Amino acid sequence: MDTENKECSVGEYFVKRTVLDELRLDEVAQKGTWSTKPTLGERLKESLRCSVPRLKHTLLSWIPVLSWLPHYSIRENAIGDLISGCSVGIMHLPQGMAYALLASLRPVFGLYTSFYPVLVYFIFGTSRHISIGTFAVISIMIGSVTERLAPDIDFVGNNGTDIDARDAYRVEIACSLTVLTGIFQILLGMVKFGFVVTYLSEPLIRGYTTGSACHVCVSQLKYLFGVKPARFTGPLSLIYTLVDICRLLPETKVPELVVSLVALSVLIAVKEINECYKQKLPMPIPIEIIAIIVATIIIHFGGLTSKYNIDVVGEIPSGLKAPRAPDATLFSDVIGDAFAIAIVGYAINISLGKTFALKHGYQVDSNQELVALGLSNTVGSFFQCYSVTSSLSRSLVQESTGGKTQVAGVISSVIVLVTVLKIGSLFSDLPKAVLSTIVFVNLKGMFKQFLDVSLLWKTNKVDLLVWLVTFTSTILLNLDLGLAVSVGFSMLTVIFRTQLPRYSILGHVSGTDLYLDTDTYKEAKEIPGIKIFRSSTTIYYTNAEMYLEALQEKSGIEIGKLLTAKKKQERKLKRKQAKEKNKAKKEAKKQKKAVSQLSNDSPSEMNKRKVSAGLKEQSQGNVVALGLTETSTNGLSKGQVNLAYQHDTTMSDSDSDTGSHSDNSINKVSQGGYKEKERAGRSGTHSIILDVTTTSFVDTVAVKTLKNIFRDFGEIDLDIYLAGCQACVVEQLEAAGFFSESIPKSRLFVTVHDAVLHILKKLGDTDFVLDVSCSTEM
Repeated sequence: MDTENKECSVGEYFVKRTVLDELRLDEVAQKGTWSTKPTLGERLKESLRCSVPRLKHTLLSWIPVLSWLPHYSIRENAIGDLISGCSVGIMHLPQGMAYALLASLRPVFGLYTSFYPVLVYFIFGTSRHISIGTFAVISIMIGSVTERLAPDIDFVGNNGTDIDARDAYRVEIACSLTVLTGIFQILLGMVKFGFVVTYLSEPLIRGYTTGSACHVCVSQLKYLFGVKPARFTGPLSLIYTLVDICRLLPETKVPELVVSLVALSVLIAVKEINECYKQKLPMPIPIEIIAIIVATIIIHFGGLTSKYNIDVVGEIPSGLKAPRAPDATLFSDVIGDAFAIAIVGYAINISLGKTFALKHGYQVDSNQELVALGLSNTVGSFFQCYSVTSSLSRSLVQESTGGKTQVAGVISSVIVLVTVLKIGSLFSDLPKAVLSTIVFVNLKGMFKQFLDVSLLWKTNKVDLLVWLVTFTSTILLNLDLGLAVSVGFSMLTVIFRTQLPRYSILGHVSGTDLYLDTDTYKEAKEIPGIKIFRSSTTIYYTNAEMYLEALQEKSGIEIGKLLTAKKKQERKLKRKQAKEKNKAKKEAKKQKKAVSQLSNDSPSEMNKRKVSAGLKEQSQGNVVALGLTETSTNGLSKGQVNLAYQHDTTMSDSDSDTGSHSDNSINKVSQGGYKEKERAGRSGTHSIILDVTTTSFVDTVAVKTLKNIFRDFGEIDLDIYLAGCQACVVEQLEAAGFFSESIPKSRLFVTVHDAVLHILKKLGDTDFVLDVSCSTEM
């Protein structure tokens, strides 16, 4: 039974067709021409054509809420969204205030950021489960900018630091940075540039967020220990800050350290309980908001602020601020940081969005997500909000507590709004140490990413190198320069991989039409006289030279040496021919002179000269029968023909002919000797097939390299063929003028198997049998 199942699971196919080169393929498949394709004007006209269906589709794609809200099912979704919204709203309060400190802003601005952008994303976003708002990495990136442009030293006066002026200016910086970030994201989304995030690989993002988590951790140590280190910006600022904190450890405020340790212990314990019993609990225990409420009550009613000088949040104004345009004069100072935040925020947002979309079976529009995030930042910046993205911890809570749509986000915003309007002022005695512990606990997931190192070591060491370089550059060079270095290094690894591909010689697997690497597969055998060469990546300017070198090395044909030897042999042959021609001319001239002397001599002198010449020839082994019967006075019998003279002229003609024949024989012998050396140099190979199935594009350098291969190998009578060329590559070759009389299109074959069959038929080779089970008609 098992055997029958195994046989049924293995399918077979039989194909009977003619061998297809590129010309035949165009006829059989009826390849379209430029005349059958829409012109640029036609495509532009079609894109600008307006109709009611097109208008409706455009409107729904730009404002997604119009497509799903009318069909919202209260019975199926309302309860889940309500519970989820309340849970996320409770998380927004502590995280918003805590992450505002990371951005070097007052906590109330974190609450604003947890309100306005969420409402905007509800209208324009396409993900149903992510929670938009404050996030640690984005907050620390903004904090590095605000502290760089508004350091404490700039606001030091006779009466100490003007904190109000400093905080107000930092808010202006954050708003200008946020609106510019939003503009970048909107523009990128409108030009369909959502694919830009593909240049940020997962190892890069995870290494960057891990490094950012270290920055967040170090920035919060001052609240845990109650110390005030100096502020450092630029490269190595993290190291300098950490060293300064260590230097100030003897000045630690014990009451704040105790508050931090107690809050940290409680938060970690309850978080672990939530994790262990998440299947049984209807919703996670909101320990963060509980910790904030309890800590505020203890500090306020215990009077600990005045007794132990504990650093607290301070006054939180009630109500919402009137909208105000960001300061455009600051754009030039923050443009680079804005672009970096736009890319990082979008990368985090789309990665989370696609994760939940894949899990729940719906689509997320990457370009629309850019627009939605950009509008959230742009609109929020007018209401003193700073840049937002999705939060992993809040998104997981929103999804796990039953959230089905972004209605849950609206409910969370309502909770934040009520807090800002009515309850916010009650948190004025909230210790900053408690907020910092909330930040620490929420970094747990990011610090778990250190486990990537061992995993990547086992799976992909190049990705491990990207992770380590990204993490190290983020730690040492700060967040902005670290990101730039990381992206640059990631691009270099791509170039590195394409520059060092795997080159192989393919062999035929008996009984199939498969051609596999002979070094990897034992049953793959080379076809006598045919080399099949393949590269694992596309051919372009960075690896074209290495492609040629690998072809010579793998095939065993050193084309440079063979061409040099051929040219040297040709020069030697020309010199020998010229020498033989000069010698023949001298001999002919000498004989002509001898004949002229004979014609001018008297009969007796001629007779003596001829006889002596005859005797000389006889002494040299040339028998000349003179046949003298009657001797006359001049030594000749009557009627006797002077055979010596006749012999001389005959020899002269024959010598002349022999000279020309000797030239041809020398030429043939020399060429024959070169052919033998050439065959020995190329190990009996008569054809090379270049398998270009992995080539997705060719540039001018690649085209020139392929032309040189056809030309150089053709000079040593070795045929070159291309196989597996994609249609787009064929079009690029045609546009580059690759095809000509010396390189016809018939040298391109659909598959390697087609090329092999063509070569064998062309040579009439009956010694090698392909033994393919499927019948193939030639």
